[in-house]
Amino acid sequence: MKPFLICKTLALLAAFSAPLVTAQTSESIMVVESYSGKILIAQNPTVKRPIASLTKIATAVVTVDWATATGTDLGATLLTVPQTITLVGGPNPMNLQPGDQLSLRDALYSALLGSDNLAALAIADHVGREILTRRGKSGDPVAAFVVEMNQLAKALGMTQTKFANPHGLERPGTSAYSTATDVARLSAYGMRRNAFNFIVRQTDRKISLTTTTGKRSFRVKNTNELIGEPGILGVKTGTTAAAGPCVSICMDREPLVRLKPDGNKGATPRRLIVVVLNNPDRFNRARSLISQGWSIYDPWLEAGALVQNREREILNLPSPQ
Repeated sequence: MKPFLICKTLALLAAFSAPLVTAQTSESIMVVESYSGKILIAQNPTVKRPIASLTKIATAVVTVDWATATGTDLGATLLTVPQTITLVGGPNPMNLQPGDQLSLRDALYSALLGSDNLAALAIADHVGREILTRRGKSGDPVAAFVVEMNQLAKALGMTQTKFANPHGLERPGTSAYSTATDVARLSAYGMRRNAFNFIVRQTDRKISLTTTTGKRSFRVKNTNELIGEPGILGVKTGTTAAAGPCVSICMDREPLVRLKPDGNKGATPRRLIVVVLNNPDRFNRARSLISQGWSIYDPWLEAGALVQNREREILNLPSPQ
């Protein structure tokens, strides 16, 4: 990537007043090294736009963090599919029906790998209900869960993000949006959670549920076409008419081992987060950006990882508890 283009795209990070746009506009891109926060490539990174099922990254992270905080076993805890799934619409790959039961872990597999909107709503209903109960409150459990999603966004510094539901479908009368920069923050945080990291790297998974007619199984396949390629760990795809085709990708390389001034060896971990919003060829675009990203990062690291303007060159990636 040419130096002038890097400077031009990095300068866009200072523009936080961009209006909400839809898939009729050009793509948004963010490529960042997760451990250092080094911004490598950016294009329209702070433009607010719908992000479709990338929303489910937040749904899953809130669930994993809640399970960790409460000591909940995702595999042993069963949720009951609520009546409200009939209002979601769209594909129903597992043929979920109100009253069906499945584990939280299997629901997460279906939501993250298969982008199952109904599973995402069922997760939010269960976890939101538990949150309200523990706090001695009543109300809409899904709404309570969405509040937690937005609290997570705030804690992560996702200042240009608003979640309206746990699945990412556009709904009349509601406004939900994010940016490539904020999705990169969310993706980096999610990939630090072991349970989340393990789920999104699977190519497929057999899950089971209990219905009124007995038990049945279903194999969910990962919609992320890059899964299975060397170093690719996740994270999520998404597509709606308003958002366009979107994807967030995480790739690890072996730590770079170098000799330190004191004669000892030091290892620098390397992880790339690539976010592509609104590109019909999102997977090939992500592949190209991965290659470009490493070609920028490795020389920067070798040259001493110098930073001249931290606000523009480094993406803050907090890890709130």
